[in-house]
Order: sequence, then C-alpha cells, then structure tokens
Amino acid sequence: MTATNHSPTQRNRQAQPLANRRRFLQQTARVAGATTAGLTVLRDPRSARGALANEKILLAIIGLRGRGTHLAHGFLDRPQKDCEIAYMCDVDSRQFPRAKEIGDRQGRMPKCVQDFREALDDPAVHAVVSATPDHWHALSAVWACQAGKDVYVEKPMTHNCWEGQVMIAAAKRYNRVVQVGTQNRSAPYNFAALKYIQEGKLGKIYMGKVFNQKFWANHPVVPNAPVPQGFNWDMWNGPAPEHPYNPGFHNYWNHLWRYSGGDIANDASHQIDLARWLCGVRHPKTVYSVGGRYASEGLAETPDTQVAVWEFDNLIMIFELTLYTPYMLKIDPEVRNSDLFPYWPQTATRIELYGTEGLMVIGRHGGGWQVFDRPKSRQPVVRAQMYGRFPDPEHQQNFIECIRTRNQPNAPPEDGHLSSLLIHYANISYRLGGEKLRIDPQTDHIIDNPRAMELFKRSYRPPWELKEVV
Repeated sequence: MTATNHSPTQRNRQAQPLANRRRFLQQTARVAGATTAGLTVLRDPRSARGALANEKILLAIIGLRGRGTHLAHGFLDRPQKDCEIAYMCDVDSRQFPRAKEIGDRQGRMPKCVQDFREALDDPAVHAVVSATPDHWHALSAVWACQAGKDVYVEKPMTHNCWEGQVMIAAAKRYNRVVQVGTQNRSAPYNFAALKYIQEGKLGKIYMGKVFNQKFWANHPVVPNAPVPQGFNWDMWNGPAPEHPYNPGFHNYWNHLWRYSGGDIANDASHQIDLARWLCGVRHPKTVYSVGGRYASEGLAETPDTQVAVWEFDNLIMIFELTLYTPYMLKIDPEVRNSDLFPYWPQTATRIELYGTEGLMVIGRHGGGWQVFDRPKSRQPVVRAQMYGRFPDPEHQQNFIECIRTRNQPNAPPEDGHLSSLLIHYANISYRLGGEKLRIDPQTDHIIDNPRAMELFKRSYRPPWELKEVV
C-alpha cells in the first residue's frame, strides 16, 4: 500500500480541516442523489465496479492508546484475512511503537501519523476506525465521510445531541457505511432475546432497569504542565475550549464535561443502547436525572451516583450508576466466553426487563440472558435462557461485509443517535439540577426550556469545527 506524499504546506492544515476539497466534490458528484432515510442499500463507485470484491480492505486506525489498537488486532484476527491496517494515527507519537506488532502480523508496517487527515487524503484507504476520546467521535466520522471513507466509530457516538444529526446527514449525503461500536447489536444471543420479546413470550414490558455499577476512583486535581514531547495537545483538545496541557485532563477525560459525559456515556452506553433496542422504543416523552459526586472530591465533574428516568409510551426505563462499588462485577471473560451465567444480583452491567409474563435479565458483551417465572418452590424458575459470547468479532465482521455489499450495518448512526440522546438528555437534566425535560421527537429538541437547549450543542473551537452537512 502506497501512501500519498504531502508537501509541508499540505501538512500545515489546521485552518483547513478538509484538504483537497476538489477531490471531495468530485466524489460527491459521483454519488449525487443521496439515499433517503428509508433505503438500506448504499452505493459506492468502487463497489459498483467490483473493485472491492477481491482486494483487501485498507483501514486507518484513529486513536491508539487502548481500544484503537485492540480493534486493529481484531480486524486482523478475522479468519478471512482480508483487512490491512494502512495507517495508525495518534496525536501522541509516543503511541507509535504499538504499530510494530501490527506490522509484524500483517507483513507490512502501517504508516504512523499524528494528523489522521493524512489518511483521509489517501485514496487507497477504504475505511477509518475512530477510537478517539468522545469529543472527537463526530468530527472524525464526518470528516471521514466527506473524504469518501466508511467509518467504524466507537461509542458513545456523540458528545452532544446536535452531533448525531450531523453524523446522520453526513452518512446519507456521502453514501457511507457508518457502524457504531455498540457490539451488542451483532450478538446472536441478543438477537434471540429480541425474538423472544417480539414473539410476546415476555408479555407486555412496562418497566426496564439499566445498571452500571463498578469502581472508578476519582482523580486528584493536578496543576497544568508542559506539553510532553511528541504530543499535539492542541489537536487532542480539539473542539473543546482552549486550555493549557493538564495531565489530569488527558488521563481522566471521561469525567470532564468538556470531553465526555461520565460513565453513563462511557460504559453504560452499551447497556442503554441494548435496552432501547430490545424494548423497541425511540424518543422518550420526558427525562429527568439526579445524583452527584458523593464518594470523593477531586478532578471529576460528572457524577459517581446517578439515577435517570426516561418515560416512553407505556414504558418507564430507569438507569442507576455507582462508581464506588467494587463488589459489583463486570462480566469477566471466563463467563462471557463460556456456557456460564453471571451471578445476576452482583452483575455490574445488567439489564432487567419486567414483562407481564416474566422477568428477563440480560448481560451485555456476553453473559447471555435468562427469563425468570414465579417460583413454585424456594428456587426461582428459569423459563428460558441462552448463553452469550463477547460479540466483538461479529460486529467487526458485519462492518467489513457492509463495506463490500453497501448494506446498512447492524448499528447504523440513526440508532447510535437515538441511544446517545438518552444519555445526553439525562446529563442535561442532571446539570440543570434534576429538571424534568420534555422532548419533541420530530426535532430531538427539548421543549420550552432555553437553558436546556443551550446544552443541546457545544461551541466548537476553531479550527476544530463541526459544521452542518448541506
């Protein structure tokens, strides 16, 4: 794979987020007549020529500090051996040694770049995998769509409500496959749970509970510091308000509003999306959320104790979060990769669906599900069940298949947006002191609440700006 060479002028593009606009416009012209919301098949000029039928899919990984490198290995692990990692991108060049193992595995070293837009400029790259901090998800995905790349973007899909609208528009406008990293939507055991519910075997579900309970200690407040050598702090900070480098910000960004939305946005996005999918609901009618940072003082702004309530038609969904509970356990690999069920009362990331005909308890990322009926003795009666497996391979496989077929993936941006809205609405209510929000399902807007609508969208710091897709 040969990467495009860049002049020094091309590399200095902070004021020009999308270089080579002429090429982007030419690509847009070739795919004129963007698909409407009802279509499930995308069109791509390369697939129309059959160019992807027998060639490897070249991927660019954005963000290497953890999940990104894991995903790179995952795509190479696929038995088809039809992917190659062409670029490994990270604003921190100290992460580049992670590329050596990838290069050894595939027999060719990926190109390591700090500015992922170099990968977007390379016409050989088919798709990008965005594993950045949350505040970069939308920008990286939209810019990739505009560059003619398909996108695998990690959860939560967005940093705020408005970003989801832009991502959906970009995917449609540029006819791109966009897969959100909510792997539960590719798990066979979850498809079986959905079928069980849709067949009416659980009866009518009027209440669902979503749990996210674990231990995540606060971070001490630390002073600003010199930017480490090899680290582009300005780009990492990106659209967030300007701030000097702070190692606490860099390492604990999940709990700062400028970068994320706390653990309801981080881990719990998986359970919230799965619960919404299984219950078959879209926009809530009302939302409110209360809580606080009770267990310890420190850098964190987001709560360590949070309850949210979403009211749908004939369904109440309740969310509970605790971050000071080490006795609550995430489903470990031994359970989720074998024929075992977790001990549900101590399962940190479970979902409970209360139907008129039984209680279904589901684990995310494996763990399976069980339906409990009224006990006829001292032991509960398990009426139905299915073991689970961690669905990362299936989700990655679905993405690659959709790149080739142009079908919609299992976790398209429309669904990622609806699930992210539940998170953002809850956090907006929490930040306003527990105000009850009323939602307009046509616009996603919060009705008759100007203060809440101020949090619907962020202000973007130039040049890291997300703009409407027209």
